[in-house]
Amino acid sequence: MVVGDFAEELDTLIIGSGPGGYVAAIRAAQLGQKVAIVEKDNMGGVCLNVGCIPSKALISAGHRYHHAKHSDDMGITAENVSLDFSKVQEWKASVVNKLTGGVEGLLKGNKVEIIKGEAFFVDENTVRVMKDEYTTQTYKFKNAIVATGSRPIELPSFKYSDRVINSTGALSLKEVPKKMVVIGGGYIGIELSGAYANMGTEVVVLEGDSQILSGFEKQMSQLVARRLKKNGVTIHTKAMAKGVEETADGVKVTAEVKGKEEVFEADYCLVTVGRKPNTDELGLEQAGVELDDRGLIKIDKQCRTNKGSIYAIGDVVAGPPLAHKASYEGKIAAEAISGEAAEIDYLAIPAVVFSDPELASVGYDEKEAKEAGFDVVASKFPFGANGRALSLNDTDGFMKLITRKEDGLLIGGQIAGPNASDVIAEIGLAIEAGMTAEDVAMTIHAHPTLGEVTMEAAEVAIGSPIHIVK
Repeated sequence: MVVGDFAEELDTLIIGSGPGGYVAAIRAAQLGQKVAIVEKDNMGGVCLNVGCIPSKALISAGHRYHHAKHSDDMGITAENVSLDFSKVQEWKASVVNKLTGGVEGLLKGNKVEIIKGEAFFVDENTVRVMKDEYTTQTYKFKNAIVATGSRPIELPSFKYSDRVINSTGALSLKEVPKKMVVIGGGYIGIELSGAYANMGTEVVVLEGDSQILSGFEKQMSQLVARRLKKNGVTIHTKAMAKGVEETADGVKVTAEVKGKEEVFEADYCLVTVGRKPNTDELGLEQAGVELDDRGLIKIDKQCRTNKGSIYAIGDVVAGPPLAHKASYEGKIAAEAISGEAAEIDYLAIPAVVFSDPELASVGYDEKEAKEAGFDVVASKFPFGANGRALSLNDTDGFMKLITRKEDGLLIGGQIAGPNASDVIAEIGLAIEAGMTAEDVAMTIHAHPTLGEVTMEAAEVAIGSPIHIVK
């Protein structure tokens, strides 16, 4: 028998506590709403627990180990460098715990009620939360925000098991594999390939497209491919994975590579072919919420669905599955519920890959700008001419700025190089502020810093570069 209570009433109910949900909850509470947030698993969602944060911790550990073993050209050698992977995992878990604990503290500090359980819509103003096998609670809300995120896609021929794993499994391995086959050369596959290769794993990447990281310009992805190959990673493009056979202590992956069938043996097969929205078990049909043919929730510019009382943000709506996109949309939805004139504008949302070298892009790239009808100038500056990059012994890559030819307005930027994930923020700010290349060029940048490449590329755009010959 399932026990239920009388319905509780709320201003705003948020389903999911990831970077979209918890940010929306805090912003809604700041705006005076009575807010509750429902979470069936761990606070912080995929990003904090089995996504962005633990993967970057693993990537960082891999870099430290690799640099300890390969800094001879800087006059630094070390003997008997060892890797205790159990301690790496313990450290990674400590990073996750600090952040998830911090999120819970922030929610409580903003007087957001935390409800543990699984939510199902009854209608457009009601949800029922299963708190355990026997207990349910009904909540009436004026407004709800769906922020339930996404999960890895499972291929029919590659059912998940102990040896066929997704990104979550790859982050929780007990040992560093000797060999790993990675299906999918997108950002998740490439980040984890790089991390494990740095820790000594022999990695084979199978990518169906003609290049890895196909969302980025070819010249950028080629830099990453070259660095991966230098680190022992084998990359097969135009490779279609066909099936997997599990052995006693590993896997045999069959793939068609450029028309020829090949078999790859490894300890694990990591499948990273995309993610699907968590919209299929929420009872959205009971509320009459419209979905598209991919299971994504349709929204307007205020993140409102076809039902005026229900909003949706993050991976359950169209657009790239980025944590910072979800957080941005969470603020928009919370403000829209409070009657503010907030609307989504995706132009300056950056995309970042924590590869080696890092890749980052914001606004238009050169091809997109031309397709949108802009007459543009693309201005590049190499990290090889940057003093800080030279002192870091990390000079591969470049900064490219996309400016409108008629007035020099900055409308996009791409970076391949050290700390691209940090440097891209300045370009995003410049685009949001409506700055021109001259504005950026006239901004004094500290020397020697990686950030100077932005100023230098802007100087190229206005025709007066100092540190490269025009």
